[in-house]
Amino acid sequence: MNLPLTLDAYQYELPERCIAQVPAARRDESRLMVLDRAAATLRHDRFHRIGAYFRPGDVLVVNDARVIPARFFAHRKTGGRVEGFVLDGWQESDCRRVLLKPARRIRVGEILELADEYTMRIADRNGQTFIAEITPPGKWTPFLSAHGLMPLPPYIKRGDQDHRVSMDASMDRERYQTIYAQEPGAVAAPTAGLHFTHDLLQQLRDGGIETASITLWVGWGTFKPLTCQRIDHHVMEKEIYSISAKTAEILTRAKTENRRIIAVGTTTTRALESWANRDTDRGEVFQGEASLFIVPGYSFKMIDALVTNFHLPGSTLLMLVSALAGRETILDAYRAAVEHDYRFYSYGDAMLII
Repeated sequence: MNLPLTLDAYQYELPERCIAQVPAARRDESRLMVLDRAAATLRHDRFHRIGAYFRPGDVLVVNDARVIPARFFAHRKTGGRVEGFVLDGWQESDCRRVLLKPARRIRVGEILELADEYTMRIADRNGQTFIAEITPPGKWTPFLSAHGLMPLPPYIKRGDQDHRVSMDASMDRERYQTIYAQEPGAVAAPTAGLHFTHDLLQQLRDGGIETASITLWVGWGTFKPLTCQRIDHHVMEKEIYSISAKTAEILTRAKTENRRIIAVGTTTTRALESWANRDTDRGEVFQGEASLFIVPGYSFKMIDALVTNFHLPGSTLLMLVSALAGRETILDAYRAAVEHDYRFYSYGDAMLII
């Protein structure tokens, strides 16, 4: 099979008007594009009717990671302001990997001032990332809780363009979080899950849909851009995931009984496929590392269908959905989404691939 391996093969034109800046008025009022692979059809609907495309016995798997306020600001001794972003939100350590901007003049050993007399020392640097040690020791979590901002993607504009987020961010703190978020540590939202409400999930359960959760703490790897033209040269950053005994039992039984497993989001997909690719018994409960780069040609072992948002051109997420549905099919669907004024990216509309 001649697989498309160049970055150019995963580009598409997107008018700026299609990039969602705010969420839908109600989570489940987002639009829903249904891509049926077997029938080769597209259907346009609303998310609250997604249950019409499920079957009794399907297993819907969500990522219950909770987004932390990972974006912060610091000041150099010279007075210059630095924007920071914690990359490893799940870690409990004095030293964290961070992105800093502007980064060019920052040196190893430099001490930056944070709010409320917190400081951080630059302990090391590795390419784009820094290792930053906070003082007082052990205070990253309380510092971010008090002064951190929700890590909205840069294409979502919030007033002050330097901040890219609103200092009055109550809406984002609520809506850039799934209603079932439990495990803190993600530095980006598993956005496909933003469309679900408690009522909708209950409706699905009442209709015979089984639900289960995993945790993948979304990190830098999810949105790190590709910098090489050949996609097979790209290396995914490792992200930590966890699968409980209960979820493992549900998934194993569903596969044995030939019932569909529907992943909510690409993060859930990577966790499930990483778990399925382990050499150990699938029923084992463990915390593992997901570094799987899913591109066309990949043979899915766990998921049968996917709820997802519309992804950035040239992104690893676009490649993942192309692996499931086919690159040309996905790009055709994206062109149709633009023609029908769908909203794209994190706060945008949804796609169901069945």
